[in-house]
Amino acid sequence: MTNLFNYIDRPSPIHDLTGATKFVCLMLWSFAAMSTYDTRMLAGLTILSIILFFVGRIRIKDVSFMFGFAVVFLVLNSVCIFLFSPRHGTEIYGTCTLLWGMSGRFALTAEQLFYHLNYVLKFTATIPIILLFVTTTNPSEFAASLNKIGIKYSVAYSVALALRYIPDIQRQYHEISQAGQARGIEMSKKASLVSRLKSASAILLPLILSSMERIEIISNAMELRGFGKNKKRTWYMGRAFKAADIASMVFCALLIVLSVYLSQINGGRYYNPFV
Repeated sequence: MTNLFNYIDRPSPIHDLTGATKFVCLMLWSFAAMSTYDTRMLAGLTILSIILFFVGRIRIKDVSFMFGFAVVFLVLNSVCIFLFSPRHGTEIYGTCTLLWGMSGRFALTAEQLFYHLNYVLKFTATIPIILLFVTTTNPSEFAASLNKIGIKYSVAYSVALALRYIPDIQRQYHEISQAGQARGIEMSKKASLVSRLKSASAILLPLILSSMERIEIISNAMELRGFGKNKKRTWYMGRAFKAADIASMVFCALLIVLSVYLSQINGGRYYNPFV
């Protein structure tokens, strides 16, 4: 069964950071990567994100489905950008360098390819960090950390429940699918894509019903225990910030400063090597 958004407990420096630290770093890192089109910075962030991915001891096979989905999404986006705006790069960089003597609306230009390179780098700089955050953050510890930095504990606990519930839904889907295949419903690659989609859609109703029943059980249990009655609560998984947490947040904050500095040097968000 493919794991989606599932916490993977392994000893690593990334796992040792608190959930709040990883969340703040994710936000700062993503903002720094998305706010600039400087190829040098994006390439550096991409290399660093890949290094951090392996420092967290997360294997590609652990996130193969989500990684593959992200790659397909990126390819489709890139193709659509070229089809609907094949000269967007030339408009941004102000020059037009045709490649291989081509001409016409869909003729390849160096500026357009360079723009697509930056677009791809934006994704490759952030996707490993997002996957790293999801796979190395314990939901209960994450909720405690969010409450520690000032977020209301009911909101923090809701986030933790959502992160915990995604693997449960996946597991229930797998169990219902296996039960259906045992009754003769073909959902393997032997069946056509349309047939598999119809069979998968038939799973949605029992999945929704079982999910609603599970939600009711959890909400009743929380109500019986007086959840939300008091303004504060204690956390079993709460952890204090360490030097590594502070250093990580400072480093990611410096990425924002670097992004702003490069924008001033470049005269905008785009690094232009064609002038």
